[in-house]
Amino acid sequence: MTSNSKNSKILVWDAPVRVFHWLMVFSFAGAYLTAESERWRLIHVTLGYTMGGLVAFRIVWGLVGSRYARFSNFVRGYSAVKKYIRTLIAGNPEHHVGHNPAGAVAIVLLLLSSVLIVSTGWGVYNDLGGNMIEELHELTANFMLLVVIVHIAGVIVSSRLHRENLIRAMVTGEKIAVANHGVTATWRLLAVLIVAVTVGFWYFQWLSVPSI
Repeated sequence: MTSNSKNSKILVWDAPVRVFHWLMVFSFAGAYLTAESERWRLIHVTLGYTMGGLVAFRIVWGLVGSRYARFSNFVRGYSAVKKYIRTLIAGNPEHHVGHNPAGAVAIVLLLLSSVLIVSTGWGVYNDLGGNMIEELHELTANFMLLVVIVHIAGVIVSSRLHRENLIRAMVTGEKIAVANHGVTATWRLLAVLIVAVTVGFWYFQWLSVPSI
């Protein structure tokens, strides 16, 4: 949905979407930085599995979640992406309350990359597939890093052109748009549950560390 009438602060991103986003940022960054160290292997594996759980949640939430969390709201075809990029280059991009078409492409690529990273990582951890799986795991992780960099650049450019802080919006959940376009439920309890399950899993993994 697009709109040129911005007149009030509305809730766009529910709490589970925001929690998912920042936990994914932390998990991918941590897993990537610990990938080459045997000393930090358990942290790498733990954060990798965390990514897997988060992606599983996001796929479900993309089907049954709030308005702007649903894939049906922001995943568009090639023509919509092409049109948006043209308006972006022209310096007068279409305004979308939720994810814009270019951002949607990045999100889909990040989710698919995460699935492949976690599945190949599981194979590497369990000594399955040999070097081929390990190389695919590393290649996909590097591809995801590239997508992340492009995504961040896109967020910065879009924030500047739209004159709205998209990073802050993913913290507060709020954007400026037509009043009746916002979501009504924050789903805070679900967000708290996601954090609790994640921290609980990390604690369980920590307990599995052998005492010296």
